[in-house]
Amino acid sequence: MGTFWRAVGTAITSAATTATTRAILDSNPPGGPERWTRTNHRGEPISLLEGPAVAAGLVAGALVAGPDARTRTAAALATAGGGAFGLVDDLAEDTSTRTKGIKGHVGALLEGRVTTGGLKVLGIGTTSLTAAFVGTRRTGSTLGYLTDVAVNGSIVALSANLFNLLDLRPGRALKAGAALAVPLAATPVGATSGAVLGAAAAAAPGDLGERDMLGDGGANALGALVGTQIAFGAPRAVRLLALAGILGLNVASEKVSFSKIIDGNDVLRRVDQWGRRPAPAPAAPAAAAPTASAASAAATDPSRSGLDTPA
Repeated sequence: MGTFWRAVGTAITSAATTATTRAILDSNPPGGPERWTRTNHRGEPISLLEGPAVAAGLVAGALVAGPDARTRTAAALATAGGGAFGLVDDLAEDTSTRTKGIKGHVGALLEGRVTTGGLKVLGIGTTSLTAAFVGTRRTGSTLGYLTDVAVNGSIVALSANLFNLLDLRPGRALKAGAALAVPLAATPVGATSGAVLGAAAAAAPGDLGERDMLGDGGANALGALVGTQIAFGAPRAVRLLALAGILGLNVASEKVSFSKIIDGNDVLRRVDQWGRRPAPAPAAPAAAAPTASAASAAATDPSRSGLDTPA
């Protein structure tokens, strides 16, 4: 029961911090509201302020959730790193060049070009590895400890990137975080699930309503915190399997579209669309004037007139 009530307290802390931070940012957006406004697929304005608000809520939750100070510090550091470097990419990205994916940003770094995405890769990688050094307990040989640190740091960094890849549709990243938080609640760091669920609950109405979006700052922070739950709460065998799966999904994202896969699966599509606004109906093409032969056919068979509209 101790873990359960700590998770409840963590959820309340995370939700309250997310909502309060958002209210403060709404009243005085740093740099003005235009700096935080983007245009969504409907051509409507959408705010990036959800990202820093969620990141703040997750960090606050992480600081009260862990079973000990060491784990709390590591989780908060990884989450703050994901949020901060993601926010840099959100606000300072050079939109004149379209460098995408880890492969693209690492390639740019190897060419001597530092993109905001490349800076994010380096920054989140560094904070994730530092968090792994802080949060990983030494229980065996030096080699075993260093291996655990490398595995844990990789899980956190790749989870941060994976959640950013999911943040392409309203509510998708929040739903993924909540879905993982429930089973991870059974781990030794299970109270951290409260932070994920609390922040998601506070942010979901605006995200699903397409008024807000997580952006890199919010999605990277969310993924990093979920990653710390795996890294600091699961046995080594489970962590190795998780790392293989997360790495595989990151690599696959360079070749395939997650959205196409989700849209092609009935169950995943229903979950993905739950709570979202209906997609805009495609504009009907202009009707062409019927030819003489078509008009003649229509006189005897109205269904071929070309003037029927879908139900």
